[in-house]
Amino acid sequence: MPSMGGWEWVILALIALLLFGGSRLAGIGKNAGKAIREFKEETATLRSSVADEPVPPVTAQSSAQPAVQPSVPSTSPVEPEPEADTETKS
Repeated sequence: MPSMGGWEWVILALIALLLFGGSRLAGIGKNAGKAIREFKEETATLRSSVADEPVPPVTAQSSAQPAVQPSVPSTSPVEPEPEADTETKS
C-alpha cells in the first residue's frame, strides 16, 4: 500500500470536517491532546519510580530454581456422600 501524500491528507481532513463539524473535531482534538499529555506524565512518573528503586543482583542460584506452580482447585462439582442408614430393620 503506498504512503499517503499531502493531497490525500487534505481530502481526508475535509471529509472529517464535513462528517463531524468544526466544533466536534475541536473537542476530539482537545481530548486526544489531553490523553496524550496524561499518558506522557504517567510514563515519566513510572520511569522515575523504577529508576529510583534498587535492583537486586541476580545470582545463578536463584535463576536455576524451578518456578513454583500454584495449585488450582478442581472445578468439577463435588457430590455429597450418601448418609449411612443408622436404623436397623426388624
